[in-house]
Amino acid sequence: MDNISRRAILSAGLGAGLVVAVPGAAFATSVADNSGIRSDPFLLGIASGEPWPDGFVIWTRLALDPLAEDGLGGMPSRNVAVAWEVAEDANMRTVVARGVEHARIETAHSVHVELRGMRPGREYYYRFRTGRHISPIGRTLTSPARHETPSSLAMAFASCSQYEHGYFTAYSRLAQDHPDLVLHLGDYMYEYKKGSYVIGGGNPRDHQGPETSTLQGYRQRHAQYKSDADLQAAHAIAPWLVVWDDHEVDNNWADEVPENKDANQLNDTTERFRQRRTAAFQAYYENMPLRPSSVPAGFDMKIYRTIQWGQLANFHMMDTRQYRDDQLAGDGWQKNVAERLAEDRSITGDEQEKWLLDGFKNSTQRWDILGQQVFFAERDRNKALDIDDVSMDGWDGYAASRRRITQGWVDANVRNAVVLTGDVHRNWANDLKVDYKDPASPVVGSELVCTSITSTGNGSGATTDSTMGWNPHLKFYNDNRGYVNTKITKDALTADFRTLDYVTTPGAAVSTKASFVIQDGIRGLQAK
Repeated sequence: MDNISRRAILSAGLGAGLVVAVPGAAFATSVADNSGIRSDPFLLGIASGEPWPDGFVIWTRLALDPLAEDGLGGMPSRNVAVAWEVAEDANMRTVVARGVEHARIETAHSVHVELRGMRPGREYYYRFRTGRHISPIGRTLTSPARHETPSSLAMAFASCSQYEHGYFTAYSRLAQDHPDLVLHLGDYMYEYKKGSYVIGGGNPRDHQGPETSTLQGYRQRHAQYKSDADLQAAHAIAPWLVVWDDHEVDNNWADEVPENKDANQLNDTTERFRQRRTAAFQAYYENMPLRPSSVPAGFDMKIYRTIQWGQLANFHMMDTRQYRDDQLAGDGWQKNVAERLAEDRSITGDEQEKWLLDGFKNSTQRWDILGQQVFFAERDRNKALDIDDVSMDGWDGYAASRRRITQGWVDANVRNAVVLTGDVHRNWANDLKVDYKDPASPVVGSELVCTSITSTGNGSGATTDSTMGWNPHLKFYNDNRGYVNTKITKDALTADFRTLDYVTTPGAAVSTKASFVIQDGIRGLQAK
């Protein structure tokens, strides 16, 4: 595939946003010519996602004043016509699809175009226009035909970008690495009011507005994040598959149970927390390149789904928040909580668990990859054999649920199972077992945990953690910020842990802290 530079994606040679006549591919004359918008409305960038063999979703959201308190981005109180086009080349000369959508006030002037009729396994480019204003150009891809096995896939994954804790340099470095697919595993934004989640030395940037609990608040916060140029670059380089974790709604929420009972956060009753979830889900859909099948229905929104990459890989994108049982004994680390082993406890809910297990049974792909949120492998902080000290928010708090999923891929003879994880703001690489208490239990899969983009600040750079001494399946640890690049082929999955030395000031270089290989048909991680 041809390379396209970050500068080309963000500017596309379009000067000050005026419509430029591109030979053979000028925008069709349409109602979008007379939108009446006098200044650039594409301040939140563009994005694509949900690739399938014959299409994808392209997205934008119009805003003239992204931080407007009403959450509507300073846009007029009316619908606005937006033209779009898709081309086979970065110069937009060979246009293969075009049309007009309306950015509607009831969805905060967001636009979701679900493309069909594209060719499988292809690179495409897209842009939007309203009036004389034209958006940056984005690059996207269709997935291969379902029967095809592509030679390779470059996939990057990331999580946890707290705006106040640093600059999103890692997103721009990810874009420069030119992946073909990006997975975001949650905590895309944080709900906190300014200054309530502070790192050592003070936050380098501030949140706008109070803690998010209303629709206008969530819209405003998403707009603040989407205004970041580094994040826009990462969205413009490749299609994304997104799932939320907790902070897109409320810290450590579980199903209809908030973390606390603060009335100021709409957390004091189930009904009021449902109102908060409804607002958060609405804003999340408005701001993500999701299919119409994910349009929320009140306080419910289905985001678990499987995206096939030909016969190379299945990406099972999961939701470990909306259907889970409440955390036990608080949300943090607890010792000897016997109830965590209960057979009826679930982090996925029955319907999602059945969907995933059926997906394993029906899989014909080389790699079955779970894109999910919280730490999957057992991680016991206590060395004593008769005491366990584990996180109630991760899969350790739902041990039977984890065993059923793991045994499910073993029973289905899944060829290569890989779990991708975010949430913990550190890099980890782990071997996975059905029974972690049995030293002879075989390795049956691998877990790759990405650190945060910024959350908790610069990090110490440490590469050892004491718990690895008595948890021998935990193979790698690192405390830097960054993301993970993977190269997936039919023979192996290679993972590069890409890290930055600092994020509290912009411009850090990126380097590879460690690399691991998972060989086809060979269980467990191998250092590269």
